[in-house]
Amino acid sequence: MTDVSDPSRGDAARARLIAAAVDAFAEKGFHGTTTRDIASGAGMSPAALYVHHRSKEEMLYLIARDGHAETLALVHASMADADGSTETLRRVVHALAAQHARGHTVARIINYELAALEPEHQAEIRALRHEIQQTVRDLIAQGVEAGEFEVADADLTAAAILSLCIDLARWYTEGGRWTPQLVGDHYAALALRMVGATVTP
Repeated sequence: MTDVSDPSRGDAARARLIAAAVDAFAEKGFHGTTTRDIASGAGMSPAALYVHHRSKEEMLYLIARDGHAETLALVHASMADADGSTETLRRVVHALAAQHARGHTVARIINYELAALEPEHQAEIRALRHEIQQTVRDLIAQGVEAGEFEVADADLTAAAILSLCIDLARWYTEGGRWTPQLVGDHYAALALRMVGATVTP
């Protein structure tokens, strides 16, 4: 059994369990996965799982929380030091699309298994999602105000752009000709067309 008195070993065990949960949820879905499946995937006993996590629901919550927090941080980092709304939107959409391509398995779990979370966990994740969505809405609205974008409805346009990025998790697979970098480039260009930005070649 893992020595939980050693913080580094405890952290490593928790990480192994989370990785095993991602694999199991991706293969069987949340409701089709048992704690035994997760423990077995991590090379641990079912009893050892409960040393580190209260339930598989808590594990789904941690996957969703960390995934959304990472996305929010990525959006903020992409906006830093950008010159104008057009360049900022390009960076944000490129980062979001590439992230959802690289991490499509985790993103699929996060976006399609949220109904399995307990109400308080759902509320926390929805708050993070709202902050991401509002940041992109505000960015597009600012671009309209600055005269860089021309859209009839900034909120609806933001929803459409975010939906394109999120949907990558449903169909993207590794090994094809569409790398995450290429996807990011293409989706960023699409987003700028959607907002009517004037792009200098």
